[in-house]
Amino acid sequence: MGHKVVVFDVSTIRALWETRVKKHRARQKEEAERLERSALEKIKEEWNFVAECRRIGIPQAEYCKNGFVDTSVRLLERIERRALVKQQCPLAKDRGKPGKPGNAFVFELSGEHWKELPDSLKEQTHLKEWHISNTLIQIIPAYIELFQALRVLDLPKNQISHLPAEIGRLKNLKELNVSFNHLQSIPPELGDCEHLEKLDCSGNLDLTELPFELSNLKRVTFVDISANKFSSVPICVLRMSNLQWFDISSNNLNDLPQDIDRLEELQSFLLYKNKLTYLPYALLNLKKLALLVVSGDHLVEIPTALCDSSTLKFVSLMDNPIDKTQDQDGDERMETERDRQHFDKEFMKAYIEDLKERESVPSYTTKISFSLQL
Repeated sequence: MGHKVVVFDVSTIRALWETRVKKHRARQKEEAERLERSALEKIKEEWNFVAECRRIGIPQAEYCKNGFVDTSVRLLERIERRALVKQQCPLAKDRGKPGKPGNAFVFELSGEHWKELPDSLKEQTHLKEWHISNTLIQIIPAYIELFQALRVLDLPKNQISHLPAEIGRLKNLKELNVSFNHLQSIPPELGDCEHLEKLDCSGNLDLTELPFELSNLKRVTFVDISANKFSSVPICVLRMSNLQWFDISSNNLNDLPQDIDRLEELQSFLLYKNKLTYLPYALLNLKKLALLVVSGDHLVEIPTALCDSSTLKFVSLMDNPIDKTQDQDGDERMETERDRQHFDKEFMKAYIEDLKERESVPSYTTKISFSLQL
């Protein structure tokens, strides 16, 4: 008995598979349309967009319309356009590293065309450093309290007339530089910045006192209040137990407090261009004092034991008065008192650096006298 052979119609089989393929493609199309209409897919797209903005440091609010993220324009095109704007007006860049990509945690602003801070700044609360100099900005806004990550607030050579009380809420602030502005007072709330290590208020010309609340700043190692109108050493400074560098030069000091030796960690003490006539013996108790800079034009008494110190470098500056003809020449070189004070500070800074770089300290105190005419 022979075998039965099953014969299939090829056209029938092909029609069957084509039908299945059509149904599969139809299901794929329906699924794609469903995902396109799905809110979850839209949310995922927006989250990816926001994450990319944060990674690059672009404020996402610029891409919002009525509260929703606008992703109608390709992300890369927007980023490239933003990068071109940053090159034309750099607001944040990596300090000291030319040619390298910008640092999203450092904000920099400079130039007299700036009269107020850019609106986009308030959205960058992740910033750790502000560096603003040589601008016409007069006001630091109260929203600075939102920058809880801020470590460095560097604001020299602007037109700032006062600091907001909200600055006291910057609990992580370590450095504050408001030198060569127009400040007449410092907010007592600054005493709440308990991690502050460096305070520079020099060159404001009309600053006469520091609030007692700054006594709470126990971590401060550097204080510069030179080129102001202090008639005495602020009490709060005497309570800064870790102070190592203190510059109160170019003020109106007539004497030093007898308890100046409370500054047991003091290493550098700058007093030049004041009205001192003598130095107290309490200075002998400052065992770590290595650099003492005193204006010698009014001094009539100096503790002789200071000359026996093996660590102290003593600098006496004989500041000669400037007559009228010299004053006229000086006005041609420097137009304002603030310019003259800045020049004086830069000169003294260079001189002190040269003194520090000497190979060894002599066995006796180095006395140096010279004429300084500005």
